[in-house]
Amino acid sequence: IPGVCIAMVLALVFKEPDVGTTMLLASVAGGMLLVAGVRWRFILPPAIAGAVGLGIFLLNDPMRRERIFSWIHLEENKQGVGFQAYQAMLALGSGGWTGLGLGNGRQKLGWVPYHHTDFIFSIIGEELGLIATLLVIAGFVAIVLCGLYIALNASDTFGLLLGSGITFLIGLQAAINIGVVTSALPNKGLPLPFISYGGSNLLIMLTCVGLLLSIAR
Repeated sequence: IPGVCIAMVLALVFKEPDVGTTMLLASVAGGMLLVAGVRWRFILPPAIAGAVGLGIFLLNDPMRRERIFSWIHLEENKQGVGFQAYQAMLALGSGGWTGLGLGNGRQKLGWVPYHHTDFIFSIIGEELGLIATLLVIAGFVAIVLCGLYIALNASDTFGLLLGSGITFLIGLQAAINIGVVTSALPNKGLPLPFISYGGSNLLIMLTCVGLLLSIAR
């Protein structure tokens, strides 16, 4: 029954289409089911079927297929589909240890598309350097560890599930965004929590933190 409810929601998001958010929510839902104690034999078959179905969809979708191929062969596609990812790598590399200085970045002047949303992490690396990017990652790791600690010490099962789900949502979204910017993952189009431009995402993320604090109390 939970699987059917989850599938209905994911189908609507997938239909938009928003494959990145669908994969994120599916991963969060799967993690919550495991925390809830669902047996692997109930999770693995639909997970494998979903992965196969997603692979077939990606191979038959020209835009997303090109994204995957450009991610695998970034140098060959740096003037085409891989332009954004390649320029983000240049931004991260040019920042060095301490960066070019706040506001002195060059890649945001038309070179990195959507630099204020999906690819803000690359501009942080260019202007503030490797030290700042490591601090951002450390911040998200701290949020995840605190979230897991709060969830595991919740007073009831509902708090455990809500806390773990929120923690998975924030942690996975940050990991996917940073993975895309550093070319460890193909482009998904997900924002960086708390940092990317956008009021609605920030509102939801801060609400999630408030819920975690409520569970902790």
